[in-house]
Amino acid sequence: MKKTYIIIIVLVIVAGILFFGLRSKKLEAPTVGNENTNEVEVVGEENLPVSNAMPVLGEEGVGVDETIVVTEEKVKEFTVSAQNFSFSSSLITVKKGDKVKITFKNTQGFHDFKIDEYGVAAKQANAPTEEVLEFTADKAGSFEYYCSVGSHRALGMKGTLVVE
Repeated sequence: MKKTYIIIIVLVIVAGILFFGLRSKKLEAPTVGNENTNEVEVVGEENLPVSNAMPVLGEEGVGVDETIVVTEEKVKEFTVSAQNFSFSSSLITVKKGDKVKITFKNTQGFHDFKIDEYGVAAKQANAPTEEVLEFTADKAGSFEYYCSVGSHRALGMKGTLVVE
């Protein structure tokens, strides 16, 4: 009976050593090139776009076997043209968290462009004008964009921003 307990304890210890030994080797990320450069090759992360990788520092300022991967955000770009009482696009669809860039082009008349929930607003101006509006779509839902000049909104100069 004692022999069985001793064998079980030895097997548990060997399994623990193997587990922790292999685990620490998997987390190592060797650097490539000159030590003074910021180039880092992350092993095992081939499918992720890496724009910047840096080690996490432990309590004593010593590197820990961990890597932070920062991916580049993509900007969703749209162009909305305004003419008398209409926009060229009545629907814009993005995902929550997307960076959105809207190029507002006033091609005819006196107009502006607003999305109240995001605090986005182009200045009221006579055509021809162009203004770039940028924001992060951090709230999900459907939001109306519109022209706030006179009764333009009531006359149909509006559209919907859908954030999924």
